[in-house]
Amino acid sequence: QVQLVESGGGLVQAGGSLRLSCAVSGRTFSSDHMGWYRQAPGNEREFVASINWSGSTTNYADSVKGRFTISRDNAKKMVYLQMNSLKPEDTAIYYCNVGRLVVSGTASWGQGTQVTVSS
Repeated sequence: QVQLVESGGGLVQAGGSLRLSCAVSGRTFSSDHMGWYRQAPGNEREFVASINWSGSTTNYADSVKGRFTISRDNAKKMVYLQMNSLKPEDTAIYYCNVGRLVVSGTASWGQGTQVTVSS
């Protein structure tokens, strides 16, 4: 129903930057809250950042606050995550999803995009 395609991941050195993109399609509306999540091998998936429909309200995990910036373009149905000052502990597969689906426990997770930060 809701299709999400993440891109923009890669291998960077500590202190570097990456910009992730998420293309949203299917039965979703511009009014939906959107979020980024990540999962490292052996760890549970964790919340990274979220943004409301207008982009006026954002939330970040304490571990990324001040370094990551989430944004969205409703006309293009895109969500972005600008990641600066990357640390090795940021290494994970990054996923985007619709906030209401994650909260309700009905979200389906795609392949995500791999971010690897070397020391």
